Amino acid sequence: MTIDELLTTTRSVRKRLDLTRPVPMELVRECLEIALQAPTGGNRQGWHWIVVTDPELRKVIGGYYERSWRGYYESGSSATSMFKDDPVRAAAQHRVSDSATYLAEHMHEVPVLVIGCLRVGDGLPPGSQAGLWGSLLPAAWSYMLAARARGLGSAWTTLHLAYESEVAELLGIPADVRQGVLLPTAYYTGETFRPAARQPLDEVLHVDHW
Repeated sequence: MTIDELLTTTRSVRKRLDLTRPVPMELVRECLEIALQAPTGGNRQGWHWIVVTDPELRKVIGGYYERSWRGYYESGSSATSMFKDDPVRAAAQHRVSDSATYLAEHMHEVPVLVIGCLRVGDGLPPGSQAGLWGSLLPAAWSYMLAARARGLGSAWTTLHLAYESEVAELLGIPADVRQGVLLPTAYYTGETFRPAARQPLDEVLHVDHW
């Protein structure tokens, strides 16, 4: 793949995760080695990565995730509630919501769950935390790109954070380490992925002022 192809075809994979095929740990390590090349604020490199493969642990985390998804969906805030006045985008949102429901129901079956964390010291800063989480997001995206290049699929998810303290206790995560993302990882099914429909650039581009 060219770089442009990799960047435009790395999709959030939910329904097309192969739940039956084991993922070698060495492959996950390769993806994380690439992720560690991402930039961080002040070059702190305060990230930590928990790779969960144990079926019993995945079952518990999956249970928390599904419970969180159900609450989110029933609140009316999920993707399916957006863009109802636009038939084309509404249809896409229903597909997203349907796939998200599928992932929630099968999260415990995904062979590898990668949780990206940051060491935060005395606690999360007040106000905007963009600078803090900006030191984790590029690495997580690099992981997803590296996974895509190796025939693996993933998706950026955060719903388990409604039960962050419970997951932290389950996995023995120290009190000064906070979770930022859950990346379910598996081989993907099907041949390939295409660029997705997006808003025209000129509808969202602002040069010099709004």
